Amino acid sequence: MKSPYGLNVLDNCTTCPVREQHVFCNLPPSLVQRLNAITSPAIYPRAAVLFLEGQLGRGTFVLCTGKAKLSTTSREGKTIITKIAEHGEVLGLSATISNHPYEVTAEMIEPGQANFIASDALLQFLYDYGEVAIRVARQLSRNYHAAHEEIRTLGLTTSPAQRFAKVLLGWSAGRGDSIPSLHLHLVLTHEEIAEMIGTTRETVSRLFATFKKRQLIQSKGSSLVILNKSALEGMVQA
Repeated sequence: MKSPYGLNVLDNCTTCPVREQHVFCNLPPSLVQRLNAITSPAIYPRAAVLFLEGQLGRGTFVLCTGKAKLSTTSREGKTIITKIAEHGEVLGLSATISNHPYEVTAEMIEPGQANFIASDALLQFLYDYGEVAIRVARQLSRNYHAAHEEIRTLGLTTSPAQRFAKVLLGWSAGRGDSIPSLHLHLVLTHEEIAEMIGTTRETVSRLFATFKKRQLIQSKGSSLVILNKSALEGMVQA
């Protein structure tokens, strides 16, 4: 079934064509059927907010398609994007398990589908199936290590250019080194990239210009090409 945004609605986990090695994907058929019974699918437009920082955790969202940014805001109003979540990721998991408020705000940065699982249904699912509970524990551990790495990036990397290079490398992760250039689809504005690396929009614009002048990247509109991945890696390690 097509949504108003031209997306195929994945309304049945058992027939989902994009199941991969994620927390609630690639489970045995009996568990997928049980998961499908407690899941509510919905399509969201760009800029739709799935949950707000400080809101009591009422459940998790499995991101089936599209991307979402996770951000946190200081009392002074400064916003930092902590992560760009992609399909297969489970959002709001820690708050749901711990019965605490959501630590971040989750906002769609492109149209996509997010399937909601209410807190009580999820907890009962984990109680009934220890295999899934172990997967969730591993995912929470990975989330912790990812958060630790983000703190290191912002706190120990002094140069905005280094932080920008690290973000570019993160986007290209898993694409391999056998091709001379890496083509990426840029879904963030300069303002949002600034919120990821703890700087200003003007600085990000200057970084784009500098990196293009040094022939590290090419960019036009939403198209971004990494021309010299090894040079970026050298900047991060400097």
